[in-house]
Amino acid sequence: METFKSEKEFLTSYNIHDFDLPLTTVDLCIFSLLDQSLKLLLVRRSDYPYKDCWALPGGFVDIKQDMNLEVTAIRKLEQKTGVKTPYVEQVETFGNQTRDPRGWSMTVLYFALLANSDAITDSGEEVCWVTLAEAKKIELAFDHQDLIHKAIDRLRSKVSYSTLPMHILPATFTLAELQKAYEIIMDRSVDKKAFRRRIDSAKLLVETGEMRQDGGRPAKLFKLKKSAETHFYNRSI
Repeated sequence: METFKSEKEFLTSYNIHDFDLPLTTVDLCIFSLLDQSLKLLLVRRSDYPYKDCWALPGGFVDIKQDMNLEVTAIRKLEQKTGVKTPYVEQVETFGNQTRDPRGWSMTVLYFALLANSDAITDSGEEVCWVTLAEAKKIELAFDHQDLIHKAIDRLRSKVSYSTLPMHILPATFTLAELQKAYEIIMDRSVDKKAFRRRIDSAKLLVETGEMRQDGGRPAKLFKLKKSAETHFYNRSI
């Protein structure tokens, strides 16, 4: 065994290719509220493997350009959609010999929230928004069905004890619209009075001074404070 006098000497002679390197990618579950439903963005693959199949947007880590995995996720999101997300979170890492026919592969799954699905620009790829029920009926590339399941579980769990849905709404919204966003994401109803107390306790909203018709009556419009960050509660809703 070769010995080295210093770490610098060791690193100078070290060859990263002495060991096998797996294919390394990032995949994104991009969620938005559209037509009173939680929808997911899919991209039609233009190349093999799985050419012409629908898949989650994503791509390979660029080791020269990406300082970390979150940078990769944000870069691929902007590349695929043309927009920046107000929220992105790492979910889980998947890796095995069978998920990619090209070889041993690992991917890091993120979910992202978009407040305005209409803001997506032409990225040169065919994209579509689908409900979760619709996504289950589509034969997706790789193991992306499993990835979607993991991402929605994480999203719903996180929403139950945080103010995360504020990142998926337009810049201004009513409290009823905010509650509806929670209910759509979690796929269940919440008590109005308890919800209002919960939101008020976070102290993240300010009134805009404007009103909007909401359920047949004028309702106050709110927006996030400039310094507002996601608030986490001690208990789930």
